[in-house]
Amino acid sequence: MFEEIMEKFSDSPSQQRVIRLLLARGFSVNDEGRVVSGGIEIPNTGIARELDVDRRVVDATTDAILADGQLRPIFQNISAVPSLMDLAPVLDLAVCTVAVRDANETGIVAAVTELVAEYDISLRQVLSEDPEFTDEPVLYLITDGELPGEFITDLREFSFVRRIELE
Repeated sequence: MFEEIMEKFSDSPSQQRVIRLLLARGFSVNDEGRVVSGGIEIPNTGIARELDVDRRVVDATTDAILADGQLRPIFQNISAVPSLMDLAPVLDLAVCTVAVRDANETGIVAAVTELVAEYDISLRQVLSEDPEFTDEPVLYLITDGELPGEFITDLREFSFVRRIELE
């Protein structure tokens, strides 16, 4: 799906950057073509400044979204999920990022959370990026405190694990 969305804006790298930001932040587009987070409007000038594009690029992108029968329901119903990742250092939490070989493989989250349970690790949050909306989706584990080395070793044993990063 992500590739199909980006293809619709293939003639405009600037509009693709707007699309990426909307998806990454979970911003939606209302009936008036305004970018919103819940009921809070995000000024197009702020989005343009963040992306270093002209405000009219944001306007053109939201107009194109509303005019497209496939994109409109996606961008009118997307929402943000609060994440503890940025708060982890402040709250003394650990973040483990698991990059996988094939994000479409079934049972990845189940296998990882089963391993977490075996080690009696307290999970605060699990976030899984959707392979339909990002190029290289990963799984984030936010835990109370540091992860034991044995856990990391066992996690690496899964055939679907490509890379592990700890923060």
